[in-house]
Amino acid sequence: MGLYELEEVELQEILIENIPQTQQIERPPPPARPSVPVESEDEDIADDLTIEETDLDNFEAWDAPPPPPEGPRVKFIPYDDPPQPLSNIRPVYPEIAQEAGIEGTVVVQVFIDKKGRVQDTIILKGIPNTGLDEAALKAIRKTRFRPAKQRERAVGVWISIPVNFRLK
Repeated sequence: MGLYELEEVELQEILIENIPQTQQIERPPPPARPSVPVESEDEDIADDLTIEETDLDNFEAWDAPPPPPEGPRVKFIPYDDPPQPLSNIRPVYPEIAQEAGIEGTVVVQVFIDKKGRVQDTIILKGIPNTGLDEAALKAIRKTRFRPAKQRERAVGVWISIPVNFRLK
């Protein structure tokens, strides 16, 4: 009477096959097609034709470039803790967009001040003429945020917020 009982076990052989790695042969690019000269329709070019020289020293005659576009300038302000919404951003799905079956994401650049209030908004990526941009802006402007923190001090920062519109 032993403590252990021996049992016969059938061994399975596993065959490992070593397959050498193949090298891909690079094919040369196809030869360039020769360009075929195209005949000009107007063969009558005046031999006495002269091109006037451009006076580059006369700057007064040149128009000044247009001024840069006016609008809010987004400035990066470093922060340790990003701003967080105190409640979910709940946009109202526009009825016209629902009826048309329009879905998508509106990305809004938002400036949140030291007190957690939305001060400025810019549409970075919108869905124009659907009402979705306006609904996203309205929902974000209603939302209060915990302000961003930089070294334990509240700071105003710009952040991007995606607002998703999905039909159920």
